[in-house]
Amino acid sequence: MQLTTSRPKVHRAWIIAGAAFFALLAAAGFRAAPGVLIDPLHEEFGWSRATIASAVSVNLVLYGLFSPFAAALMERFGMRRVAATALFVVAIGAGGTVFMTASWQLILCWGVLVGVGTGSMAMSFAATVAARWFVRSRGTVTGILTAAGATGQLIFLPIVAKLAISEGWRTASLVIAIAALAVVPVVLLAIRDHPSELGIGPYGVDEPAEAPERRTGTAKRALTVLVSAARTRTFWLLAIGFAICGATTNGLVSTHFVPAAHDHGMPQTTAAGLLALVGIFDVVGTIASGWLTDRVDPRILLGVYYALRGISLALLPQLLSDSVEMSTWAFIVFYGLDWVATVPPTVALCVRQFGEAGPIVFGWVFASHQLGAAIAAFGAGVIRDHFGDYAVAWYIAAGLAILGSAASISIRKPNTSVAVGVS
Repeated sequence: MQLTTSRPKVHRAWIIAGAAFFALLAAAGFRAAPGVLIDPLHEEFGWSRATIASAVSVNLVLYGLFSPFAAALMERFGMRRVAATALFVVAIGAGGTVFMTASWQLILCWGVLVGVGTGSMAMSFAATVAARWFVRSRGTVTGILTAAGATGQLIFLPIVAKLAISEGWRTASLVIAIAALAVVPVVLLAIRDHPSELGIGPYGVDEPAEAPERRTGTAKRALTVLVSAARTRTFWLLAIGFAICGATTNGLVSTHFVPAAHDHGMPQTTAAGLLALVGIFDVVGTIASGWLTDRVDPRILLGVYYALRGISLALLPQLLSDSVEMSTWAFIVFYGLDWVATVPPTVALCVRQFGEAGPIVFGWVFASHQLGAAIAAFGAGVIRDHFGDYAVAWYIAAGLAILGSAASISIRKPNTSVAVGVS
């Protein structure tokens, strides 16, 4: 008698997570562009760095502000529809930049369209996937999905930089538009909105999940959750910390590292390559942070992450030069590990404190992240135009990071989850 053993099937939740990873990766493509396109746009159109940075700021603000509404839209229309539509909007915005002749068109395409599109594919999407499809390993999955943004930067940034120099920035924009469109079929075919559609439970639960209530009034839902969450001390401490996180990553380093290094004589392609390496180590750091979040108090993790980030930013003005030194490598490795390691513990605190409304609450916390990023992106451009270098911007960011550490440690440990804006 021949015994046969069947291989255990891969839980569908992991397939959903894989498709979400690729969708987030594609949406991150255009977000890799600003740092390497500032100088080409300045040279061709004569726009000041502050003017170009203002378009980046609009992008960052909408990227954040649309996130909680996107989470509410996913409750009403489903993740699959919202994600596919968002990728189309990103492609339109990226492709539309090749026809622009005035700075307001840069703000429309690069700021508004891409901001709304990527905002719909922001961290709230990752939080929704993790919350709906995972009970076990939720922190780890959040880390993996968060790392998709860094992976997108890793893939696209060197390509964008090389194309911008050899073929022109318009070619680089078209490549990103095509990449966004290419992922739409993956989203439509692979992603499902909830385990109940397949008659199964989320990963880590044996019983089939109940179908969620289809909510109406998307804007009202998002705003109701905000009003309820804003009454808690935890929400404001998370928002302060995440605003500082945005200022010290997307707003400052992602947008201005390449031109800052170029100010010291470093070639743009070399600086872009270094920033892409941040993406490599970010993947490692974010996944590790997700693993730690399942095991360590998230408040302590956030406090350590922000404090170490502040120290590294304070040292950066002395590390930049016309060549890549060992000290520069040390900054890239360290900052990469810390880049968005803050996301898994922040998501965990939102879900633990605010229960079912956690993804929407995180959307609002993420909005503060992008507001901080927008202020830093514009402010650093103004500082560069006024002082002739970025040193003051780095020092201000270092001080803010220490403040973020203090705010995170001050968060009280919740005894039970609080239902926020559920009705």
